[in-house]
Amino acid sequence: MTTNDQGVPSFAVHIPDVELTAEPLDPAQIVSGAPEVTGKVLWESADGKQVRGIWQITPGVVTDTEANELFVVVSGRATVAVEGGATLELGPGDAAVLREGDRTTWTVHETLRKAYHITLP
Repeated sequence: MTTNDQGVPSFAVHIPDVELTAEPLDPAQIVSGAPEVTGKVLWESADGKQVRGIWQITPGVVTDTEANELFVVVSGRATVAVEGGATLELGPGDAAVLREGDRTTWTVHETLRKAYHITLP
């Protein structure tokens, strides 16, 4: 086992098998359907400015204001419309970057699970 400079051991997880916990959505974010969000933080920096984890959302349409994030979709499909920018068609194996402050609308077609790294200001 190796550790990083913060004393956290290196690790591996099988993303499809990670047990997630409920992360209730703000009802104001829900545009249509009854999407449910679950997730698990796998690692957080000591200063709280970097977070790595797994996140999942069931079908529906939601809005969000994004953090600076890199993620890889493990399963499911969604269309993410970035206000004033691109529309991203996401499916298994796709990597995406969202910028801090991006206002997005997520149309989730099939329950989507992703692994992410977020950098906070």
